Amino acid sequence: MAGIKVLATGGIGGAHLNSHKTFDISRDLQEIATNDICVVCSGAKALFDVGLTLEYLETFGVPVLGYKTDQMPQFYMRESGYKLDYKMDTEEEIGRTIKTKWDLGLDGGVIVANPISEEYALTHQDLDETIIASIEEADKLGIYGRKLTPYILDSLSKATEGRTLMANIELLRENTRLASLIAREVYKEY
Repeated sequence: MAGIKVLATGGIGGAHLNSHKTFDISRDLQEIATNDICVVCSGAKALFDVGLTLEYLETFGVPVLGYKTDQMPQFYMRESGYKLDYKMDTEEEIGRTIKTKWDLGLDGGVIVANPISEEYALTHQDLDETIIASIEEADKLGIYGRKLTPYILDSLSKATEGRTLMANIELLRENTRLASLIAREVYKEY
C-alpha cells in the first residue's frame, strides 16, 4: 500500500523441515507471490527445507534470481545444493528483469537470493546437527508455530558461540546494500 517495490531481509520463511507432517509453511511466501515486491534475501532460513520451499515458490509463480550464484543460498550458508534457474551478475540486470516482469503485467513478487560473504558464512557441518536436535527438542517441549523459529535461532547462537548472530547482522547489511542498488534500477523509469 505504501508503494514499496524492493525490500531487504535476512532470510525468507519457507517450508519447515518437518512440514510434510505439520504443513508448517511460512505465510510470507504467499505474500510474495501475490504482491509486486522484490525481496532481497540470503535464501530461506537455515531451519527450512530449501527444496520444498523452492517448489512452493515455483508453484505460485515466484521467480528466484541468484545474485552472482546459480545455487540457492541457505541463510548462514552460501550453498544449499539446490540449483536456481536464473543467475544474474549485476543489480542493473536484476532491476531491468523485475521492471520488465511488472511492465508486462506479470503480477507477483520476485526473490533475489544473495549469498552471505565467505568471511561470515557457516557450513552445514557447523549447523545441521544442531538444527535437527533443536527441532526434536522443540517437539518434545511442545514448541511450534511462531515460537519455533526463535527457539531454534537461539539454540544455533548458543551452539556456535554467537557466530550465527554475527552472520545474521552481516547478511542483513549485504542484502540492504544490494536492495538499494536494485531499487535504483527499478525506480529509474517511474
